[in-house]
Amino acid sequence: MEKLDFNKTYKTYYSAKTLPSIAEFEPIDYLTIIGQGEPAGIVFTNAVEALYPLAYGVKKICKPMGADFGVPKLEGLWWVESDKPALEIPKSQWYWKLLIRMPDYVSNDIVNQAKEEVIKKKKLDLVNNIKFEKITEGKCVQIMHIGPYATEHATVELIFKYVKENGIQINGLHHEIYISDPRKTAPEKMKTIIRYPVSK
Repeated sequence: MEKLDFNKTYKTYYSAKTLPSIAEFEPIDYLTIIGQGEPAGIVFTNAVEALYPLAYGVKKICKPMGADFGVPKLEGLWWVESDKPALEIPKSQWYWKLLIRMPDYVSNDIVNQAKEEVIKKKKLDLVNNIKFEKITEGKCVQIMHIGPYATEHATVELIFKYVKENGIQINGLHHEIYISDPRKTAPEKMKTIIRYPVSK
């Protein structure tokens, strides 16, 4: 079996225009972990450092079965427990659910087996907090943000304007897909897909 490349197989999922547009997605399986705290803070970083070893652990189990895949991009759902806009809330109070997409053939049994191996080898107890779950966003408005994370608010405003002008409503969480690696990409060239589930 050919190695699964998520970017090529699911082009619609990993691409977006620089102006708001509608896209629709099927239910998708992810490894997920929930936490609270500022982006790239210690809690966030620890979560990422637990999530990736598990994703590679799943890959290691699948590869001998003829079902190899490239571990895809990190994603995040973001929210605040307040009626105020997120930017008016201290980042230390932001909540997030980090995601790594999994192939359709991955099962709970495979994930649990990978968890045992990762915890045993790397002593990462935080892996126990990771869930394997299916998330359905359905119809979404999305946009490609180009630039540093700090300027995302202007791009998000384009989505809010589009939603208002087209008589639709946001009915889910702020979703980001980190296309660029901030360790390897200049801030002004960073690409991040921003996506919101919507309904009429």
